[in-house]
Amino acid sequence: MILVTGATGTTGSEVVRQLTARGEKVRALTRDPARAEVPAGAETVRGDYADPASLTAAMAGVTAAYLVCPPGPGAAHDTALVAAARASGVRRLVKLSAIGADDPATGPTVAWHAEGERVVRESGAEWTVLRPTSFAANTLAWAEAVRRGEPVPNMTADGASGVIDPRDIAGVVVRALVDDAHAGRTYTLTGPEAISVPDQVAVLATVLGRPLTVRNLTPDETRDFLRTAYGIDETSVEDVLTGLAYLRDGRNTTVTEDVPEVLGRPARTFKEWAEDNKRHFEVS
Repeated sequence: MILVTGATGTTGSEVVRQLTARGEKVRALTRDPARAEVPAGAETVRGDYADPASLTAAMAGVTAAYLVCPPGPGAAHDTALVAAARASGVRRLVKLSAIGADDPATGPTVAWHAEGERVVRESGAEWTVLRPTSFAANTLAWAEAVRRGEPVPNMTADGASGVIDPRDIAGVVVRALVDDAHAGRTYTLTGPEAISVPDQVAVLATVLGRPLTVRNLTPDETRDFLRTAYGIDETSVEDVLTGLAYLRDGRNTTVTEDVPEVLGRPARTFKEWAEDNKRHFEVS
């Protein structure tokens, strides 16, 4: 039995889909199982980071677990999951971290993952740590502006990053959960190229077959966009702005071969992601 936390999120939902497609036994952890949409064959179970008993129950009979924890001060969420996994004898843990978790310049939102990584590495279980870069799916926050014909809001100027398709992250997660070869490894997961927001918008314009423009946001506009588009609370905005400055200054251009190494094929491009998701940006 494989437990997937964050099972209704961007990577977790895809991990559940890929595992069930392989015929694996999957248990999807969610706060509200009645509302969760999971593939046929997957089991749903209630779990809450603030309720240790629910996590221990969810881990019962589990052999491997995918740990998705919202960043927060320290590593409380990771600690709770690892404690439940240890109590239930879970043999293998795969943690979703973030690129730059070992670089204080990324800001506290990312750096908190480093503490979570330590907790996982010291859990006594086999572990794999995954540090993905910017998700291609983050651009879905542009969808409303694109449909309205408005400029795409840009918070990072010309700063490029190795944007990754979340399906590739999920693919690596699945391999790490089911294969022995990835124990003790830390993978930095990126797409095949470093690409800026203006370049992503140009790709999206080509895919949609119509011109798109970009508008660089001021600091105040960026704060408002983070609150409205991503639902980031006021106390976290400044931390996220530090991470955005890291990208804007061109310090996140890393591109690795970790995805091809694990999956045995090239990482998907942003254009491939855009072609598969263009319906979200099209005018209905």
